[in-house]
Amino acid sequence: MDRRNFLKTTGSLVSATAFSGAGLEAATRRAAGRLILPLNRNWLYSRTPVDGAHEKDFDDAGFERVVLPHANIRLPWHGFEDKAYQFVSIYRRHFRLPPAARGRRVFVDFEGVMTASTVWLNGVRLGEYRGGFTPFGFDLTPHVDLEGENVLVVEVDSTERPDIPPFGQLLDYLTFGGIYREVSLKLVAASFLENVFARPMNVMAERPGLEVDCSIQHLEAGWPDLVLELDLVDGERVIARTSGTVEGAGRGRALGQAQASSARDPESARPAELQNHTARFEKLPPVRLWELDHPNLYTLRVRLLRNGRVIDSDSRSFGFRAARFTDHGFELNGRIVKLRGLNRHQTFPFVGPAMPRRVQRRDAEILRKELKCNIVRTSHYPQSRHFLDACDELGLLVLEEIPGWQHIGDASWKDLAVDNVRRMIRRDWNHPSIVLWGVRINESGDDHDFYIRTNGTAHELDPTRQTGGIRAFRDSELLEDVFTVNDFGFPLQAPNHPRYLNTEFIGHTYDTKTTDDADRLIEHTLRHARVHDQLASDPRYAGGIAWCAFDYNTHANFGSGDRICYHGVADIFREPKRAAGFYRSQCDPAEEVVVEPALHWAAGDEAGGLSRIVVCSNCDHLKLFLSGKLLVEGGPDRKQFPHLVHPPFVFTEMRMDIVQNWGDLRIEGYIGGRQVVVRTWSGLGVDQKFDVTPDDPRLLADGADATRLVLRVSDEFGNVRPYAADAIRLEFDGPAALIGENPCLLIGGIAAVWIRATETPGTVRIKAIHPRLGERSTRIEILPAPAETV
Repeated sequence: MDRRNFLKTTGSLVSATAFSGAGLEAATRRAAGRLILPLNRNWLYSRTPVDGAHEKDFDDAGFERVVLPHANIRLPWHGFEDKAYQFVSIYRRHFRLPPAARGRRVFVDFEGVMTASTVWLNGVRLGEYRGGFTPFGFDLTPHVDLEGENVLVVEVDSTERPDIPPFGQLLDYLTFGGIYREVSLKLVAASFLENVFARPMNVMAERPGLEVDCSIQHLEAGWPDLVLELDLVDGERVIARTSGTVEGAGRGRALGQAQASSARDPESARPAELQNHTARFEKLPPVRLWELDHPNLYTLRVRLLRNGRVIDSDSRSFGFRAARFTDHGFELNGRIVKLRGLNRHQTFPFVGPAMPRRVQRRDAEILRKELKCNIVRTSHYPQSRHFLDACDELGLLVLEEIPGWQHIGDASWKDLAVDNVRRMIRRDWNHPSIVLWGVRINESGDDHDFYIRTNGTAHELDPTRQTGGIRAFRDSELLEDVFTVNDFGFPLQAPNHPRYLNTEFIGHTYDTKTTDDADRLIEHTLRHARVHDQLASDPRYAGGIAWCAFDYNTHANFGSGDRICYHGVADIFREPKRAAGFYRSQCDPAEEVVVEPALHWAAGDEAGGLSRIVVCSNCDHLKLFLSGKLLVEGGPDRKQFPHLVHPPFVFTEMRMDIVQNWGDLRIEGYIGGRQVVVRTWSGLGVDQKFDVTPDDPRLLADGADATRLVLRVSDEFGNVRPYAADAIRLEFDGPAALIGENPCLLIGGIAAVWIRATETPGTVRIKAIHPRLGERSTRIEILPAPAETV
């Protein structure tokens, strides 16, 4: 493939994975031989292109100072014009290199810019990268000023260009705009570690092995023999070590021309050879496997030496695990695991995907710890490395897929899509949480030649993982390893391939809001339960990933008319709907005892009066009391849900004489005859309590760190009052900024905003004022963060 078909450049566009997956948040990271310098603060921003803004000496005094991640515009959480963010903007960053830059190559690495980026350094156009979900970088060395000031300029085109995936026709999600992920400078030797891929071997054996593919980029002619040294580290303890010689120029087998070729003058460009060396650890001591409940991680440290001196080093986190889709389900380390998960969009209210590490990680925590999922699909694109890091650490499996939605474009568009496969895999191949690569455009038609390419690229790069491709029709051609299909009907279609995974269900067929009545809330919950019950009925179903985790912004052609798809089991602010209780209840009670009614407790809320009560619980017996009197008791509904480990409880035969005396609902949960939980819901119908709770009590003063602040009105027992809809006024002082609305309106009894730290340490004091329930206060400590050094 001729990369010049889709990389318009007069500089050097470098490898998608030239930065470490371990990343760096604020401080300079100095590994032996290399420097990683974060470049996230002190950007200057203009919402409109300005003539001459790419020139080094342009007067940018009128630009706005911003910190990355950055959204090109702040928007309401719903009801906005989706073209509001579709414009071209300019980012400028002044920097001076440290003395250590002398004798090194200087690269800039972008983790994600939406959607097309044209980059200049000191007035020299380096090139354009087309794509908003995958990383890219440029070699700055030919144009950098080692002694004086440098100016990096990025022109960001956030329009929905039909030449770039996923665009080309209608799209059921919004992409937003801006430099929404982190940026860094990388200073390395002329020969350096471009990437590292750790491939555990025979992990179920008593003495497993490990193969490590080290990609070495040479930006010099005639390099000598080099030496690789590798340490396998458990915690802080080195448990194994190996080394090997990398043959010099003309003797080693190169992988081919690297992604750093110069289109300005390709014949006279500096040599840019990407050389692969595979190191092996044989017969390792016994290792701790990466399991869902015990996601053990190891670190691989790699050093590159020249004449006995370390010229570069890098590290990767990974896990030992065997993951495989089979004709009898999904196996992890030789044990069948029924997959139960949700799809996730990476966007948030007000700023789209432009949220920092802490907020991205929080989504993984919600999915694993609160919704008890064991798998997530990154619909419909590669997502933040911070989210994936958290999945590794929490034991949350991942199906990661390339950008797209139904549409397949022309030949150039397809080239970009194949390149997205390559960049996605080379960025993320060390994540043990990722068990399946999605190599089709979501719900697209068959395209044999195109999908031969995407599937072949995935297998060539990563022979350790299987591939899938999310389709919407049963008779689709299967080129991948796993038949992954969206099936919104019920009952589900029977598996028609030996490796079968349902990747979407429910969703748009039954959109539900937190304020809906009992009939809809109950049915929403039961629909999720019914599908998972059927998935549990047949081992040929590997499991299912429901649509979806969180409500999300979309175009006017979709959703409920306010640019929101209310398809989630949680709302766009990450607060649970009633159906979330079903997912929560599927965990082992040893982890958490769960009792979650599928309705709001209110007299007459259900059509025709109270005729049924549905409760999601992992208890084996419940007793329900109304106004202190036993209303009904019983076990889970195993007749309707015979295959679930923890079926919902469905009560329809209740003492109607007691129902007439409305009051508090008390539920007692029992396991093995022993009472293990008691919960109570108020029958008064009065807003009683008002709480203000930040997700985190401390932030870092890096200008980007943020945490959610949840405002909640509840009954006297702490249960949300779903029809509380007051306007809450916020007052705060201290080194922080608000992401959200002020006043903010309660929706379903809850409102949320995010508090973003500035670059000054201190204490943020927040006061929330409810018109009737008074004031509540909280505080967040902003701790010092290491300064950026350029």
